[in-house]
Amino acid sequence: MKKDGESAEKSKPKSKPRKRSSGPIRDKSRTKARMIAAVGEVIQKKGYPGLTAPNVARAAGIDKKLVWTYFGGIDNLIEEYIKQKDFWRIADKGSISELLENPEEIGEEQINELLQDHLRVTLGDKALQKIIHWELGENKKILRKIADKREEIGEKLFSVIMPNFENAPVDLRARLALMIGGIYYLSLHAKANGSTFCGIDINETEGKERIENEIQNMIFEAYEKAQTQK
Repeated sequence: MKKDGESAEKSKPKSKPRKRSSGPIRDKSRTKARMIAAVGEVIQKKGYPGLTAPNVARAAGIDKKLVWTYFGGIDNLIEEYIKQKDFWRIADKGSISELLENPEEIGEEQINELLQDHLRVTLGDKALQKIIHWELGENKKILRKIADKREEIGEKLFSVIMPNFENAPVDLRARLALMIGGIYYLSLHAKANGSTFCGIDINETEGKERIENEIQNMIFEAYEKAQTQK
């Protein structure tokens, strides 16, 4: 005859095995993330010439063979890092994507907000500044690929915006080229040597606000001119 204790013990539901907190897939994902972050560390400490597989692997604390195993080579790893830092790539998956879902609502306020975000991010991200500086200083296939992708993203917006500027007395493409180029240069100039540009220091709140105000003024002025032409 079975004891009551034994019956009770057997009747208890078996507890499910605990899920493992790690595994091959998760470990691989973490390692890849660490390798991508290590690219930024190397750029900061050794500059662009230091972006080699051994240096990145050392910074990530992994075997350099994983650079080829997980990314197919150092160039692909660097490209992945730049993708995660480039403002327009990030915006393409976020704010730009949202705007394109409702193209009829895109106007001066939305374009101004996008450019203000561009200024804020470029001015505040040292790693992004390094990438832009690198892109300007060297002719590399990987950097041209990133630049071409930015142009593709820009054309998505232009395809929606430009019909509003047909026959308008303002060249919106040229105006945005000057504005975006100015944002890049002002940010690099301010952070590289901390000096003023045209007497304006955008490292200071007052100087930054002056640039922000003029970005808004130029965008709103362009749309106003387009409206008066209709």
